[in-house]
Amino acid sequence: MGDYSTSKIYDQHAAEILSDLYGIQALASPVHGEIDFNFCIEIDGRAKYLLKISRAGVDKDYLDLQNQILLTLSQDPELNASQVVKDVNGQAISEFTDENEQIRYVRLLTWIEGRLWHTVNPQLDALRYELGYKSGLITKTLLDFDHPKAHRELDWDVAQSLWTKEHTDLFSGEEKRIIESFIGRFETVQKSYQGLRKSVVHNDVNEGNIVVSLDVLKPQVLSIFDFGDALHTQVINDVAIACSYAIKDFPDPLAAALPLLKGYHHAFALQEQELDYLYLLIAMRLIVSITKAAINRVAEPENEYLQVSKQTAIDLLLKWDAIDQEFATYRFRDACGFSAHPDQARFVEWAKQSKFSLSDLYPTVLRNQIHPLELNVASTWLGHVTDFNDLELFDFKIHKLQKQHPDKIIAGGYLEPRALYIAPEYDSVGNSGRRSRTVHLGVDYWLPAYTSVHAVLDGEVVAAVDNSGDKQYGGLLILKHTIEDQHGEFSFFSLYGHLTVSSATQHTIGDQIKQGECIARLGSYPENGNWSPHLHFQLMLSMLDYVNDFAGVAYPEEVGVWASICPDPNLLFKCDGLEPNQKTNQELLEFRQQHLGKGLSLSYKTPLNIVRGAAQYLIDDQGRKFLDTVNNVAHVGHEHPDVVKAGQQQMAVLNTNSRYLHPNINELASELLETLPDELCVVHFVNSGSEANELAIRMLKTATGRQDILVSEVGYHGNTNAAINISSYKFDGKGGSGAPQYTHVFPLPDAFRGKYRGDNSGFRYAYEVETCISHVHAEGRHVAGMIIEPIISCGGQIVPPEGFLQQAFTYVREAGGYCVADEVQVGCGRVGKHFWGFELHDVIPDIVTIGKPLGNGHPVAAVVCTREIADKFANGMEYFNTFGGNPVSCAIASEVLRVVKRENLQTHANTIGALLKQKLQILSKQFPIIGDVRGEGLFLGFELVDAALKPLPLQTDYLINRMKAHSILMSSDGPDHNVIKIKPPLVFSEKDVDELLDTLEKVFSEDVLQVY
Repeated sequence: MGDYSTSKIYDQHAAEILSDLYGIQALASPVHGEIDFNFCIEIDGRAKYLLKISRAGVDKDYLDLQNQILLTLSQDPELNASQVVKDVNGQAISEFTDENEQIRYVRLLTWIEGRLWHTVNPQLDALRYELGYKSGLITKTLLDFDHPKAHRELDWDVAQSLWTKEHTDLFSGEEKRIIESFIGRFETVQKSYQGLRKSVVHNDVNEGNIVVSLDVLKPQVLSIFDFGDALHTQVINDVAIACSYAIKDFPDPLAAALPLLKGYHHAFALQEQELDYLYLLIAMRLIVSITKAAINRVAEPENEYLQVSKQTAIDLLLKWDAIDQEFATYRFRDACGFSAHPDQARFVEWAKQSKFSLSDLYPTVLRNQIHPLELNVASTWLGHVTDFNDLELFDFKIHKLQKQHPDKIIAGGYLEPRALYIAPEYDSVGNSGRRSRTVHLGVDYWLPAYTSVHAVLDGEVVAAVDNSGDKQYGGLLILKHTIEDQHGEFSFFSLYGHLTVSSATQHTIGDQIKQGECIARLGSYPENGNWSPHLHFQLMLSMLDYVNDFAGVAYPEEVGVWASICPDPNLLFKCDGLEPNQKTNQELLEFRQQHLGKGLSLSYKTPLNIVRGAAQYLIDDQGRKFLDTVNNVAHVGHEHPDVVKAGQQQMAVLNTNSRYLHPNINELASELLETLPDELCVVHFVNSGSEANELAIRMLKTATGRQDILVSEVGYHGNTNAAINISSYKFDGKGGSGAPQYTHVFPLPDAFRGKYRGDNSGFRYAYEVETCISHVHAEGRHVAGMIIEPIISCGGQIVPPEGFLQQAFTYVREAGGYCVADEVQVGCGRVGKHFWGFELHDVIPDIVTIGKPLGNGHPVAAVVCTREIADKFANGMEYFNTFGGNPVSCAIASEVLRVVKRENLQTHANTIGALLKQKLQILSKQFPIIGDVRGEGLFLGFELVDAALKPLPLQTDYLINRMKAHSILMSSDGPDHNVIKIKPPLVFSEKDVDELLDTLEKVFSEDVLQVY
C-alpha cells in the first residue's frame, strides 16, 4: 500500500478526478480517513457526496467488500446507509493512474447529513442506546452476508489482537503491567473464545463514523458508515469496539457501556456466553488502539488522523482495570435481561426448599419471629440526623422497642436505602455527578451484646478480620458453603458483621465449620462501631474481588445487579414482615393525578420523591442528595436541629391560640422588632405569606378608607383572593382575567430588558407609578397604597434600579397612600448587606410582610406596621387568627431568628452571595447566553437570552432538568420563564458554590445551550 506522503491527494486534484470520472463539477473538502483520502463534495452549498480515493496498491476486492455491505444494508431503510454512486461508465469502483504511474481506485457515496458523534455534547444514555441499536441492526442485517475479503488478517480484529504482545516494550511502569495482564488473561481463554459465533460485522464503530441528527434537543443516531474494517469475526467483538470508543470520557465507563449494550441486544440478541468475554475484549481493543498509536507516531508522523492521543485510551484502560471483571460481567448480563448472577435462580430454588429458622442462627435466643424496623431514608422512627448519630439515644430507642416486642427479634434492612449512608464517605462521582452508596445489602438483627451466632450450614472460613479500626465494624467473618442440588454442586457465602474481634479472629482461613457450631459473638460499643449491638448478616453468590471484606451497601442504580449477587437472607429464614412496603414513585404519581387538584404542579419532567432534608440538601427515597439552590423556605437549612428541637419541645407542652398570655409570642415580637426600624413597631402574626399580604391590604384599605392599590407588573403576593387581585403574575398570566378594577399595574422596573433600560432608569420607572396615581385621580378616586417586593422574585429576581423605590414611595405618600414591602421571599438576612430587602433601597415602608423564611418550613408569618396604621386598623372589628401566634409557631420562628444571628448567616449570605455572583458574572463572559446576573446576597438570578436579548425559555427548562440530572436543584422565574433563580438555604457554602459553578459550566457547554 502506498505511503501517506506519496499517495496524498489535494482538494483541487480531487475536484478534477470527480469531474473526469463522474461528470460532476463541485468543490471538494478533505475529510479525515485512516486509509482512503476522503472528500466532502458540495453542490449549491450543501454536502451531497463523499468521494473516496484509495492509496496506491489497495486491493480492489477489498473495496468491493465495502460496496457489497452497503448494498446489503440498503435493504433496511432504518439503517440509512450510504448509496454507491456509479461513474460515467456505470462502474461502482472507478480508477485512474496517478503521477507515479500507479492505479488508484475511486468510489463515490451519497452523503449522510448530520453531525459526527464526537461533536455531540452530551452523549446521554438514550443516544448510546440508539448507537447500540443501530450497530446491532447492522449485525442482524449482515447475518447471512459473506465475502472472500471478509476473511482477511487485520490488526484491528480483536480476535487477532495478541500481536500486541510483541510490542509491550513500547510501554513502561503501570501501563505496561496492565497491558501485559490483560494480554495474559486473554491468552488463557483463547480455546473457549474461539468457539463463539461469528459473522461479518462493522468492527470499527467509533466516534468518527457515526452520524447524529442535527436536532440538539432530541439527537438521534442516523447512520453508521466506513466499513473499511468490516470482517468475519466474533460478533461480541463488534460490541466491545463500539463500547471502547463510546465510554472513554465517563467517570464510570462500565455504567456508560450498559445503554449501548442494551440497544445492541435489543436489535440483535446476544448470547449469555458471549457476555463472559466482553470485559476482556473491551480492554484488548483499547490495547490495540494504544499500541497502534505508539507505532504510527513513528511510521506516519504527518498523518493527523493517526495522531490520536493514546492518553485517552490509556486513561480508560486504567479505569477499566480497576473494575472487577466478574462484576462487570454481571452488569452486562443484567443489561441484556439475563439474571445478573447465573446461579441466582438456582440458589433461590434451593433456598425455597430449605428448612432453616432464626433459631438455627441464634439458638440461645429462642425467638423465631421478627419485628421489622425501617431505617430507610424517610424513616420517622429514625428521626433527625442528630438523633441517629447519637449512639446512646439510638441504643435507648432500640431497647425501648425491644421491650414493646419482647417475643420478637428486631430486624430489617435488605435492599433498604438508608439515611445512615448519606454521609460524604459513601459518596463518589458518577456519570451524572455526585452519588451515594445507600442501599443496604444484608439484614440486621438487633440482639444483646455477646449473643452467640451459629452456623446454619457447614462451611469453610474465607475471611476472619478485625474491622474495628477505621471502618469501626468490629469483627467480620465470611464462610463459604458448598451445597448440592439436582444439577450438582454450587457455592455461596455468608457474611457476619459487627462481631467481637476475638470471636471473629479466633478462626483462620480454611477452617472447616460444622452446622450448628458457635462461630462468633455479637460485639458491643465501641468495638462494633457506633451502633447498638446487632448482627449484619449477608449472603453472596460470589466474593467478586474482595478478600477480607465485602460491600455492605450499593448505589441505587446498581441495586438490580447487587440483589442478584446478594440474595435476600430471609429466603433462608422465611420470616413474615421483612417485605418492603414502600410505594413506588409511579404509584405516588398516579394517586396524585387522580385525587389532588390539577393546579398543583410538580417540578421537573421526571418528578422527585423527596423524603428528607439536611442543611442545603434535599434527599430522595433512594438516598440521593440534591444540592438545593431554590428553597428559601428552609431559610437556615433544611431541618436545622435547633429549629426542629424548639418545635418538638414546645409541641410536647402546649399549642393553643393567642387569646391567652404566653411568653413565646412576646419573645418572637421582640426578636423581630430588634431587626426593624423604630417606626415599624406593631406586629400581627399569621400563618403564611399569603395571609400576611391579605392582612396588609386590609390594613391599607381600613387605614385610608380607599380601595385602589398600585402593584408591579409580574408581581406575586400570594394565593388568597385578595392576594391574587394584587398579583399581576397571576391575573395577567395563564387562567387570569386581567387586573381588577382597583388594582393598577406599573411596568416591571427591569433595567436589563424592561421598558426602560440602563443604570439611570429608576426615576423613569418611578414616573410610571406617578402616572398610575394620576389615572386613579382621573377616575375620581384616591390611592390606598402600593405593595412591592424589594427584589421582585416571580418577575425574574429583578432588583429595582437605583432611585426607583425612594421616588415611588414619595409619590404614593404624597397621594395619601401607604407603602408595603413584601419581604416574604427576601427578608431575614438573605440579601446579606442588610437584614431586610427594603434597606437596600434606603427606604422605610409603612408595612412589612414576612413569611417563608420565618418558620424555616413551618407555617408562620407576620405583618409589622407603624403605630399610626395599627391604630387606624383597630376600628372595633376584631382581628383574630386561630393559629397565628401560637406557642409552637412562635418558638420555631424565634429560634430561626436566633440561628441567623448566632451563626452569622446574614454575613455569610453576603460573603457567599458575592462570591457566587462574581463567579456567575465570570461564567457569563464564557457563555454569552447568560445575559444578566443580578440580585443581592443569596437572592440571585441570571437570565438566558440570545444575542438580540430574546428570552430562551426552552433552553432554561433544559438547563434546569440537566442540572437536576447532576443532583442540583434549580428553578426558573420571570414573565418569559427564562430566569434561573438562586435562593438556597443560607448555609450554602463555598464548596457548594464551586460544585454549582463547575456543573453549570459543564451543562452550558452542551449543544442545546450553544445559541450564539
